[in-house]
Amino acid sequence: MGPSKTMEDKEMTQYVQALTIAGHDSDGSAGMPADLHAFFIDQVYGMGIMTAVVSGNSYGITQQQLMPTDFIKEQFKVLAADFEIKAAKTGMLGTIDIINTVADCYDLQHFGKLVVDPVIITKHGVMLLEQAAYEAFREKIVPLAEVITPNFFEAQKLAEMEIKTDADMVTAAHRLQDLGAKNVVIKGQHEAGWTGPVKDLLLKADGSQQWFAEEYVETTHINGTGDTYSAIIAAELAKGNDVETAVQKAKRVVHAAIANEIAVGHKFGPINHWAGQNALK
Repeated sequence: MGPSKTMEDKEMTQYVQALTIAGHDSDGSAGMPADLHAFFIDQVYGMGIMTAVVSGNSYGITQQQLMPTDFIKEQFKVLAADFEIKAAKTGMLGTIDIINTVADCYDLQHFGKLVVDPVIITKHGVMLLEQAAYEAFREKIVPLAEVITPNFFEAQKLAEMEIKTDADMVTAAHRLQDLGAKNVVIKGQHEAGWTGPVKDLLLKADGSQQWFAEEYVETTHINGTGDTYSAIIAAELAKGNDVETAVQKAKRVVHAAIANEIAVGHKFGPINHWAGQNALK
């Protein structure tokens, strides 16, 4: 009987590695948990730099704890020393100090292409950042974005204009490119009672544009939608796919995850990543 193989001798499966820089939601529906679910279903090994911890369930959020900036810096440092991260995404950044720290650290560590999920205004139009933090986000995080994925309200805020038509969405996307983002995805407006498709716009770095549409699904299980959308884009970029392919897959995954509800939580539940995984096959 021959000698057993060492770790160096073994043939191990290689997986593409991606990173989320986000807050952790204790109920697993949004933030870093949703990002890691999305990386997993897209067969990408996910890592996380935690910026905040949120206490909440399907009824709502009760408390949050922001991570110290020294701890955030240390997370960047230790991951950069060991792993081959090919792409990353941001989620909840929260304060001006955290925003500045993430911007500075990302410049230093070069974790590949960055997908920026703004997380500045809720899907209901409620502002999440104080003005100084918002200005820092606009000035320091947006220019780092290979792809930025604002919801309808975030796009209006960042572009400093009202969006009423498809042409307005295109204008807003160009304004986000003027802020430094290379590729822009603006998610179409939709709310309870919406009829017809939900249309998302992709404005690419070369100036070309494409629309992606899926039928609106009436459900209370939508937690983690934006997180998953941007995480799938990051996973696809990490695998070397182009932006158009990444956005197309993200739209398909999220629609399937919303359309096939799971009984988790009693009020506002998570989307169904298992159904999303089927959409990738």
